[in-house]
Amino acid sequence: MQHEVTDRQDLLDVKGRIIEEGWARNAVWKYDRRMIKASALRIKEWDYYSVMSHEHRFSVCVTFSDLGFAALFAIAFIDMASGKVSQIDTIQPLSLGRLGLPASSGDHSVAWANKKLRIAFSRKEERRRLLFAAPQLELPDGRVGIDADLTLVQPPNSESLNIATSWKEKRTAFYLNEKVNCLAVSGTVRLGNDLVTLGPHESFGVLDWGRGRWTYVNRWYWASASGMLDDVSFGFNLGYGFSDRSCASENAIIYDRRIHKLDEVVFTIPPSSYTDPWTITSNDNRFEMTFKPVVDRTSDINLLLVKSIQHQVFGYFTGTAVLDDGTKLEIKDFPGFAEDVFNRY
Repeated sequence: MQHEVTDRQDLLDVKGRIIEEGWARNAVWKYDRRMIKASALRIKEWDYYSVMSHEHRFSVCVTFSDLGFAALFAIAFIDMASGKVSQIDTIQPLSLGRLGLPASSGDHSVAWANKKLRIAFSRKEERRRLLFAAPQLELPDGRVGIDADLTLVQPPNSESLNIATSWKEKRTAFYLNEKVNCLAVSGTVRLGNDLVTLGPHESFGVLDWGRGRWTYVNRWYWASASGMLDDVSFGFNLGYGFSDRSCASENAIIYDRRIHKLDEVVFTIPPSSYTDPWTITSNDNRFEMTFKPVVDRTSDINLLLVKSIQHQVFGYFTGTAVLDDGTKLEIKDFPGFAEDVFNRY
C-alpha cells in the first residue's frame, strides 16, 4: 500500500501519535517537538547533506545532528578516484534539543563550531547555503584542510520524498523525513591549498532532513544518487528496514524533479565484503540495479548502551528504472551511495 498524503496538517495528535501516516511529494507535515510523548533523550533530529562532484570524482558529506543524549557533527571527504575516505567528527554530550535545529526544512539558519570543525547551514527561498571547514583534516592524498562555500538550488516547483511512519510496537515512536535529491551545486571547496570550483552541470547534492522519536534498536538500508541523464535531472531514493512501512515506502525515482513512486525494494549485499557488487531490486520490477562499490566509509562504535555499525558505500549504479508512464531508463555507471547501518541508541 502506498498512501499519499496531500493536505498540510499537524504531524502528531495530543497523544503523540501521527495523525495521518504515509508519503508526500512536499513537506506537508508540521513538526512540533513539544507534542512528542518522550524524554528529550529519545528525540532524534538531523540535517545531513551529501554533495557529489561527478567531474572531480569526490563527495563531501556533512552531518549536523542532535540525538538527544548527544550531538554529532561530522565532515567526510570521499575520494572516488583513489577509493579512500577522510573524516573528522566531534560529539557534544547531552544536547537535548538545544542546537536550534528548525522545525521545518524551509527558510532557516543553524550553525555550530569548535576548534576541530565548523558547520553552518541556511536556506532562503530556493537557495541553500552550506559553509563548512575542518582546518586540520588530513585528506586521502596528504593535503591538509577542507573549507567549502556551496550553494544548492531547490527550484520551488520541484518535488521531494517525504514520509511519516511509526513503529508497530510503539505508535508514539515515529520517523518524519524529507529527502531532497538533484540539488544543483555551485561554489568552491578548498582542499589544502588548492581551490576546486563546482558547477551545477556536474555537481549535485541530496538533503536528508529527519525528525523523530525512535525506538532503541534499529537497522536501516539507504541508497541515493543524483545527477543528469540525457540532460534531464535524474536521481533516486531507496530506504527500508525500520518503522512500520505498511502505509508507504521510502522508495522513489526522481526524474525531471518529479517523484515516480516505487513499492518495496531489497538490497542484496554479498556476505564476503561490502565492496563486492550489490544488487538492488524492486517487487514491482521497476528498479533493477547493480551497484559496484568503490569505497566503504565505515565506523564501528561500541559504548555499551550505545552501539553503531555503519557502512556507507560509494560507487556506481548500472541497470534500469521505470517511470510511472512505463518509460524505461537505462542507467550506466551512475555515481551514488548505498548504506547498511545498525544503531542501538
